[in-house]
Amino acid sequence: MIGVLVSGEGTNLQALIDAGLPIVAVASNNPGVRALERAGQAGITTAVFELDDYPDRDSRDAAMAEWLAGRSVDLVVCAGYMHLLRRSFLERFPGRVINTHSAPLPAFPGPHPIHDVLAAGVPETAATIHYVDGGIDSGPVIAAEPVPVLPGDDEHSLRSRVQSVEHRLLPQVVRELIA
Repeated sequence: MIGVLVSGEGTNLQALIDAGLPIVAVASNNPGVRALERAGQAGITTAVFELDDYPDRDSRDAAMAEWLAGRSVDLVVCAGYMHLLRRSFLERFPGRVINTHSAPLPAFPGPHPIHDVLAAGVPETAATIHYVDGGIDSGPVIAAEPVPVLPGDDEHSLRSRVQSVEHRLLPQVVRELIA
C-alpha cells in the first residue's frame, strides 16, 4: 500500500491516482492545499501534520510515520513534499521512501532545481526519481529521464515540461517498486 506526502498542488499525486495505484493515505504539512482536495475527491484518507502542532520536527515526523504505518503503508512517495524528513520517519520506512526531483542528481540538489539548471546554462535537466536518505536529494537515483532546456525557456515553461515527464515516470517507477 502507498502513502503519499504532499505540500501543494498535487499534480504528481494526481498522476499516481490516475494510474490506479493503491494509495491508502495522503499526508500534508499544509492544510487546505489542492493536493488534499485531489485525494479527498479520489476517496483517499488524508491528514495534516502542521509543524506548529508539535514540539519539533522529529515529533511531527514520528506522528506522521505512525499515522501512515497505521494504514498499512509500505511505500511512501514524496510528491512535492517540501520538508526534509527526519530520521524518526525514515527509520519507520527504511529504504521505502522515494521522491521526485526536477533536475539531474547529484548535480542539482535542493529546493529550486529548475532555477539552478537555468542559471547554470546547461543544455538539459531531468525528471529524477530517487530514494530519500535524510540528506538533501542525496539518495540513490532509481530512474531519470532527460528533459532538454530549449531556447527561451523560463522556469515556468521548463517546469511544465519536466512535470509532464514526472507524471509518466513516477507512476511507472512506483508500479515497479510495488510489483
